[in-house]
Amino acid sequence: MTTINNKAHQAICSYFIGPKGANIDEFKNNIHRILKHVRTAREKTFYAEDEAFIPEEIKKTEEFQRLTKNFGNAIDEAAKLLGEHSVPFWTPRYEAHMTTDVSMVSLLGYFMTMIYNPNNVATEASPFSTAAEILVGEQLCRLLGYETKHVAGSPAGWGHITCDGTVANLESIWVARNLKFYPLSLYLAIKVGNLRFAAKDFEVETCTGARKRYLDLSTWELLNLRVETVLDLAKQLSDKYDISPTYIEDALSEFNVQTVGKDALEREFGIKDPIRYMLSNTRHYSWPKGGAIAGIGSQNMFGIKVDAEARVDLTDLVANLERCLKNGQAVYAVVAVMGSTEEGAVDRLSEILRIRQRFQKKGLSFLVHADAAWGGYFASMLPRKLMARAAKADPLEGIEKSDEGFVPGLSLKVESQEDLLALRCADSITIDPHKAGYIPYPAGSLVYRDERMKNLVTWTSPYIGRGSLTNIGIYGVEGSKPGAAAMSTWLANECIGLNEKGYGALLGEASFTSSRIAAHWAALTQKDDKFICVPLNRLPSEVNGGDVEGEKQKIREQILGKDNETIYESKELMTLLRALGSDLNINAFGLNWRYADGRLNDDIEEANYLMRKVVEKLSISTPNDNPVDIKFYLTSTEFKHDEYGACAQNFMRRLGIDRSKENLMVLRNVVMSPFPTRNGFLQKLMDIFKQVVNDVVDKCRERNCVTHPEHHNFLIQGIKDPSDIYLVYRPNFQLARSRRQLIFRVCLDSDSMDIYRTVKDQATTPIFLKTTQETCLEEIINNVKTNKEFKLPGNLDHLGQKAIDVHICKIIKNRSLSSRNREPTYPRDFMPFYLYGSNEEKHLSHMLLKSPNVELCAAGLKLDLDSQIEDEDLRKGVILCLTDRYEAYMQPIQAPSPNNSFFAPRRIFNVKIWPDLKRPDESGPDLLPESLKDFGPEIASGTLELPATTELLVDSVNINKDPYAATPDGNAEEWRKLFDEIRAKLKDPALPETTQPEKKA
Repeated sequence: MTTINNKAHQAICSYFIGPKGANIDEFKNNIHRILKHVRTAREKTFYAEDEAFIPEEIKKTEEFQRLTKNFGNAIDEAAKLLGEHSVPFWTPRYEAHMTTDVSMVSLLGYFMTMIYNPNNVATEASPFSTAAEILVGEQLCRLLGYETKHVAGSPAGWGHITCDGTVANLESIWVARNLKFYPLSLYLAIKVGNLRFAAKDFEVETCTGARKRYLDLSTWELLNLRVETVLDLAKQLSDKYDISPTYIEDALSEFNVQTVGKDALEREFGIKDPIRYMLSNTRHYSWPKGGAIAGIGSQNMFGIKVDAEARVDLTDLVANLERCLKNGQAVYAVVAVMGSTEEGAVDRLSEILRIRQRFQKKGLSFLVHADAAWGGYFASMLPRKLMARAAKADPLEGIEKSDEGFVPGLSLKVESQEDLLALRCADSITIDPHKAGYIPYPAGSLVYRDERMKNLVTWTSPYIGRGSLTNIGIYGVEGSKPGAAAMSTWLANECIGLNEKGYGALLGEASFTSSRIAAHWAALTQKDDKFICVPLNRLPSEVNGGDVEGEKQKIREQILGKDNETIYESKELMTLLRALGSDLNINAFGLNWRYADGRLNDDIEEANYLMRKVVEKLSISTPNDNPVDIKFYLTSTEFKHDEYGACAQNFMRRLGIDRSKENLMVLRNVVMSPFPTRNGFLQKLMDIFKQVVNDVVDKCRERNCVTHPEHHNFLIQGIKDPSDIYLVYRPNFQLARSRRQLIFRVCLDSDSMDIYRTVKDQATTPIFLKTTQETCLEEIINNVKTNKEFKLPGNLDHLGQKAIDVHICKIIKNRSLSSRNREPTYPRDFMPFYLYGSNEEKHLSHMLLKSPNVELCAAGLKLDLDSQIEDEDLRKGVILCLTDRYEAYMQPIQAPSPNNSFFAPRRIFNVKIWPDLKRPDESGPDLLPESLKDFGPEIASGTLELPATTELLVDSVNINKDPYAATPDGNAEEWRKLFDEIRAKLKDPALPETTQPEKKA
């Protein structure tokens, strides 16, 4: 608990410099200690007999003094600007990404090692920091429940530092691939290679437990040997035939997947269906990236559905494994994500391990990897005596727990406790010290339950021998890597402690804080608020069908305003608090806004707009933004339809949004700071948040007000016949009152026609009409429908205002551009337009089927067709498609003018024309077939030639422009001036001229 009298919190306060720099003197004293030892090492420890290479006489020279002063000034300015312009991760107000104030001891460990710049790629370049990396591996093994001692019949774990979780995941993919193909390579070495002597009597145990001669194994059986069986193969060969590991390695080399590639082995063994990697649809981007790099292919990183809490759907996992078993399709691995990046969800690792056991009995085996980049350090919250127990077939066998899990009062959910405990049974684990270890970047890591797995990613065979302890750089993906990361991690782990009283207490306070913030999100809004806030993770009453509003009121009365001690002392409140929010310290939640009359917005685009604008106000968007102006930091993510599926659909329903296949924006906060739950600080943050949201809701209401009167702009098309002029409305996707594709046929009286022709003769660009009076577009449309003809005064907006009157005679097209009326995709094999007018004068407007889009209009076209279109059809408007332009491949089109567009003067296109089978006022979606082949017979085909520039409108700016978007301050690269300020401190940065060596004759 974050209280002054709590001993654990007192310890935690000593770990950090602090949000207000309270421990900066202690940090400075330790820096001085480090520098003292740096000086001692250079002056006395190494080669004290050497002379001074930089004598005092040099230091007293004018040039030395000048540059030293300049360097100091530049460093002072750079440090000042960093302090002013860096994102303040150290403050509890920062709740955005997986980063926070790093521990002092980790910073000091990094700093002291960085000065010596060791490279852990080789022991000779890093003797001490390489030893630190070996010890880190052992620390992490113990943290995660792996055995580190060599005990007969039990594997010993091993781990090492990587630059991040992405590289650790890549290495785990590499291992899984090599593990799966190792039995095939060995089969060839025994059958036709230098291990032929083992062909007669070398036996192994299959996945199902049968004992068979190795060469009698089928391809399916070879692909499904258990992990431990594969890792034992080399030892069995060595023990049975008294051959050395080196001989086995050499015998395998010509057949090894690392040598010949997986494709060659797949061809040799007739493997037709690609081997699959299985993990949740919402996996981190590093997984498809790693699959691509490893040659597995990103499409074979097979996605499994997620449930309502964004955990992997075990029913779907089992169904896909059954399908693989039935079809004889092997599986590399199943990945359990232990704390997803976006939602903090912990997959049911304990159940996945049980599922593997069941499938192994049926003949299907695979590696189980835990991606605990975020969640690994949370294992420190569990009792060490539990994590140290030997892993059994069932990860929870013999473990006693209550309804509160293994530890009463622990803020982790019971399921999360079980699955963190199950880590000790996973084959490999990604864990990032630079996340929940509070350690500086870069410090990821990969840990193996069986140390022999590391040999799969070198050119050595998996063998029981431990080899050189210090030869750590030969394993894994990376080459050079900083020894400072290893020393930083080791020192922090050792000083803070990978146990309940160390990191466990620290992460326990952060988890408690996360739950308290989750309580705020759950009960933030009431019926009279302008918006609603809905957490992704459902309240217990939602799950159980109880009184949701009653539970929210209980949270408001008994949790939000109470101090930590009161909550902690109540078993009932702790049980409720534990049930709120995600599994691991990430709270995902959505917002939706209400109209002034209390109605809830039901449009996903408008809900996304609200959330996007809120995040813009609570985050840094450009280097020019001032971090000081942001009082509370949050971030966001997207729930993509093809990844989140039913999870996203269910969340939309709870937000009051019509179900859609559009991506849903979701806000999220990550809690790492142990400090914000005291003195009402969380309530201050929530007050800031509510004010920001309320301000944005006002903009949402304004942009969705369809009755707001304003001036409207139309493009004018036509010149020959005063009774056959056309007005094309200039829409805007960002305003509800302007989301309409509208084409009128109008008439001009003689005076107005004369003015129009005079302006047209002088024009070098298209002519626009701006309505004289502010009015609602719906009012104009309704007047036309009611009165059949409607007078619309306006000004020709060209070289000064010229007033004319237009009489609207007919609505040619009137179609909504609201999000629910748009198509999910752009046309794939054509580009559609409305064609209208008469045979004397034809005009064109691009059909706006999806957002963002572009205005493409042309007047006075030249059409060369194989049959004439009737004037009656042209007066209604027909569909013209460019058949040699494919809109889906062109969008989003960035075109501010015809000269910068494919839609340029005198361009010629192939076209086909069909009647418009929809009513003039019938809106989408499904205005057109998906493909040209589905249109049916055309009424005409031929070519289209575009007119001159004066008759062309091409604009992708105004149609998509958000009038409420913040205008960027200053130059887009204003930040460069900050670096100029540092450079200016050098005054005269030019180096003195060097003496050139004499040239030889």
